[in-house]
Amino acid sequence: MLKEYAEKLQSLAVFRGILKEKTTAKLLKFLTDPAPESYGDFVSGLYEHGDSLTDFLTEIVTEDENPYIKRISECREIPVKIDEAVRRELAFLQELSQLTAEEAWTAVGEGAPFAGWSVHETDFLETYRERVSALHTRGFGIFAKYHAFSFKDGCIVPIKNPDGQKLSQLSGYELEREKIIANTMALLRDKPAQNVLLYGDAGTGKSSTVKAIVNEYKDMGLRLIELTKAQLGELPAVTEKIAANPLKFIIFIDDISFSADDDNFSALKAVLEGGAAAKTSNTAIYCTSNRRHLVRETFSSRQGDEVHASDTREEQISLSERFGLKVAFLKPNKDTYLHIVEKLAAEYGVEVTPDLLTRAEAYALRRSGRSGRAARHFIELEAGRKGEL
Repeated sequence: MLKEYAEKLQSLAVFRGILKEKTTAKLLKFLTDPAPESYGDFVSGLYEHGDSLTDFLTEIVTEDENPYIKRISECREIPVKIDEAVRRELAFLQELSQLTAEEAWTAVGEGAPFAGWSVHETDFLETYRERVSALHTRGFGIFAKYHAFSFKDGCIVPIKNPDGQKLSQLSGYELEREKIIANTMALLRDKPAQNVLLYGDAGTGKSSTVKAIVNEYKDMGLRLIELTKAQLGELPAVTEKIAANPLKFIIFIDDISFSADDDNFSALKAVLEGGAAAKTSNTAIYCTSNRRHLVRETFSSRQGDEVHASDTREEQISLSERFGLKVAFLKPNKDTYLHIVEKLAAEYGVEVTPDLLTRAEAYALRRSGRSGRAARHFIELEAGRKGEL
């Protein structure tokens, strides 16, 4: 029986990608050559996912990126032979998911193994159909398992430990965030969505807002791909990779600004002007900057020998105007700052007293001024001192 399972597992075509998963590879090794060592190696790998063989196989099958799921996501017709292969392979994987530890161990020797696993009844075909019907919110492949990504060496790679910032943890700037949330909801609902520029003073929560929105709406099919300024020239490659994906993507460029001769300036300008491969209907570009006009300009730069220097300056200044939505995050006044302090104090379990508020104001004035970041740093220090008492 184990040899037959090994042969069928090796012959997978549609779901062949699951063989690259290290625990599946260990399972195949055990099925091919049953031995105490390969048995223990497989069970150890399985335990990284849980104690259920059925759940493990269900998870890797439903998240697998394969020719069938790609055709579905691109709304392409499914050839008969591919459809038949999907049904047969799912039937086999369902059968394999019912293999018990006791049945597996009989091929190794007498007695009982030290470690085993659990199985339970499930319908792989029905489960897979349910996943296919939820592609627009759950995705497939790495996009089903993760919700935040970066771009490296020409590939979209997952950020395995993303910032867990929540909207409920952010204080102040509610009106500003509502504008960005409304734009994000338009993207999720297949309505026209704008590219967004969040600009203003440092520490006011621009980046945290973007990350918190993605965390809030990831279950609705929202994903984030973060690029650096130096990667702006690769935006067409990024959007091409996700153009047919049923999910929605925020392409996030944090803390951007340009010098007058920065090549990345032209790359962003081309993207915002709507280059043929720059933006697709399932993406929106969200940028943050401490500068409203994005391009740093000096007095000396105005004294060159360019004939039409005013045209160049106008082009540089107008870059920010190419964003459909611009939202300003300015330093809070005293009342708003102290409101943020009070909300953070409640979150960290720090008692709010007149003395605390006085010291919070003094802390901000000793630093770069009032901001959400200053409030958080102050409360974190207070919480740390409280823990030492």
